Amino acid sequence: MFKEIIDLSIPLENGAFSDPPIMLPKISYTKHKDSVAQMAHFFPGLSQGDLPDGEAWATEHIELSTHNGTHLDAPYHYATTMDGGNQAITVDEIPLEWCFKPGIKLDFTSFEDGYVVTAHDVEQELKRMNYEINPFDIVLVHTRAAKAFGTKDYLAAGCGMGREATLYLLEKGVKLTGTDAWSWDAPFVHTAAKYAKEKNPHIIWEGHKAGRERAYCHLEKLTNLEALPSHGFTVSCFPVKIKGASAGWTRAVALI
Repeated sequence: MFKEIIDLSIPLENGAFSDPPIMLPKISYTKHKDSVAQMAHFFPGLSQGDLPDGEAWATEHIELSTHNGTHLDAPYHYATTMDGGNQAITVDEIPLEWCFKPGIKLDFTSFEDGYVVTAHDVEQELKRMNYEINPFDIVLVHTRAAKAFGTKDYLAAGCGMGREATLYLLEKGVKLTGTDAWSWDAPFVHTAAKYAKEKNPHIIWEGHKAGRERAYCHLEKLTNLEALPSHGFTVSCFPVKIKGASAGWTRAVALI
């Protein structure tokens, strides 16, 4: 029996700095008294005075990317192939058993914004936790980026998971990971600065692109990870089933 449910999901809302401006969600709200005409479409002759307090229904129209809000990325987001050449699966094809498993939390809050986590960093954190990863564990990365959610600093906040750190987890049988940052990789602004100096394309999206070698999914834009213990909880993160999509929104929660 679970004693506590911790919400790990951010809200979808207007006006919050949750994505680059060209990717922000847009939500239009229709109030109860403004939707009488909609209801009258189904019941010809209906007037506002016929309804209790003159109220019909409340509805919302939303313009979204599948990567707005807390969401689960499918392998198809990273490339057309996974596992070294197999067809990458889309979000509607993700095995549901991947999405309800024991979770662990790696505490990387001490790393500076833009730092790229290595396999050695992961290994050292697991030693500190005195924990050995089991196949299908859901690994959550606490970067402290969630503290900046809704502010202009959010997109540049937190560390990111590099290729070797990601593969370290995947080689132990992990299929699903997550982060409280905007991206599994280091924030683009920091990577772009390195790329401008080094002109090394391999550093771009390196954590995501690890999925070309080993299939995995990850959650992005989690919150409340500071409320979790290092381990001893279960993560539930079933994505919305969108045919052929690269991601799906999820109400991710931790069950303690």
